[in-house]
Amino acid sequence: MNAVVPPGPASSPPPTPSRNRLLVTSGMGWMFDAMDVGLLSFILAALKADWGLSAGQMGWIGAINSIGMAVGAMMFGMMADRIGRKHVFVITLLLFAIASGLSAFASTLAVLMVLRFFIGMGLGGELPVASTYVSERVPAHERGRVVVLLESFWALGWILAALIAYFVIPRFDKDTGWRVALLLGALPAFYALYLRRKLPDDKPTAPPSAGLPWTARLARLWAPEYKRATVMLWVLWFTVVFSYYGMFLWLPSVMIGKGFALIKSFEYVLLMTLAQLPGYFTAAWLIERMGRKFVLVVYLLGTAGSAWMFGSADTQEALLLWGALLSFFNLGAWGALYAYSPENYPAQIRASGVGMAAGIGRIGGILGPLTIPYLGAQGWATGAIFGLFAVTIVVGALAVAVLGRETKGELAVH
Repeated sequence: MNAVVPPGPASSPPPTPSRNRLLVTSGMGWMFDAMDVGLLSFILAALKADWGLSAGQMGWIGAINSIGMAVGAMMFGMMADRIGRKHVFVITLLLFAIASGLSAFASTLAVLMVLRFFIGMGLGGELPVASTYVSERVPAHERGRVVVLLESFWALGWILAALIAYFVIPRFDKDTGWRVALLLGALPAFYALYLRRKLPDDKPTAPPSAGLPWTARLARLWAPEYKRATVMLWVLWFTVVFSYYGMFLWLPSVMIGKGFALIKSFEYVLLMTLAQLPGYFTAAWLIERMGRKFVLVVYLLGTAGSAWMFGSADTQEALLLWGALLSFFNLGAWGALYAYSPENYPAQIRASGVGMAAGIGRIGGILGPLTIPYLGAQGWATGAIFGLFAVTIVVGALAVAVLGRETKGELAVH
């Protein structure tokens, strides 16, 4: 892991083994989560061929996943402030992994959608809790970089998903390939048992709020000193999640719609996905030098421009170029988002605040996968739909620029 950690400021100490172990241990859970989401994007294209799904039905599979994520982010975020981050981290990882394994045996669309809801609950709860857990355990001068590097495991999960889609799904018949892929997504269940033993307990300086009711924690998010941050984070999360799930869950299907065969679309999306890693690493390098707001605004605007150009691209070269830049900027922004969000709240409401913001974001994740089939049915061209996503992302960038404050080096305890 040392080889990929960008250099810190001149005064920063070298990475310590304990910090790297924390990063890798937490990041592996993050990677398996991303593998499941990535597999869903490829499985949607395979399910269309196997079950003859309509575009609307495919959109609802992605949307029900986000409904579960919204519920999980809010519920488990509150729970993490009450019983501790570590316990919730393991619970959510087990929930999504077991449901993922069971979904491989789904025989109807209804059963698959119920299981996707529970997968989403686990995934939606785990991500904000894990980022909060890690951010509380690293020094202020390197916190942003470490959390962005934690988020970079998301790219590794997507790469694994793309490799499974490219090498595994086509090797079986149309009813078997996607099921084998989902079984591979159940592997985190075994890893969660390892996490229970290996993860350190929550820091004593950031205790769970066992005596503070969830209603009081929710009300405190709207106290005068936190109201501006709450509004900003809710807008930011909604716009980022809406655009991400609207665009990335449909990438293989968009490629097919532009005339590429199923296997070729998987290959191109794999190449685009590889661009996520330098996006994360450059964001990790910049976030402690230029600050959270700078990285978020620049990478979000880069995402908006790339989305606009990708939607109107009509050649193989242009699709690969703008798709790669879309991955680069969008995932770099995601890394900064997870580093920035916990720093806006004190310890007693930190996981609740991040969980609620993520839950509001998942409402965007519900609407995003439905946007392409709905607007497509209304006669919108792909370019116009991706233009809508680009405008939405600009709104998120403006929210950070106008309402956000720079939190570099901050993480209040009280």
